[in-house]
Amino acid sequence: VQLVESGGGLVQAGGSLRLSCAASGIIVSFNAMDWYRQAPGKQRELVARISSGGSTSYADSVKDRFTISRDNAKNTVYLQMDSLKPEDTGDYYCSCQIYRGRGTQVTVSS
Repeated sequence: VQLVESGGGLVQAGGSLRLSCAASGIIVSFNAMDWYRQAPGKQRELVARISSGGSTSYADSVKDRFTISRDNAKNTVYLQMDSLKPEDTGDYYCSCQIYRGRGTQVTVSS
């Protein structure tokens, strides 16, 4: 199983980024897929989840700003992040079952 994240970078506060998680070895539409983030000095946080049935859930800190989705044909999960804040800075990675990717770094400048 491989989960490969991309799309991170440096953005100003108020800006947007779209993260991608390309999966191989699993079928994303058959699994719950999660996006986590880890900020320096902070605990890992579950940011968003999409279930196998397509229902979504979000951490309160990102609700109404982030959107998780998937493209079954591409076997890829996305995290659209809008209205970014400096506190959104961190390493973002996707996870499924016991698997996780290496992550992509997001830095939001004030």
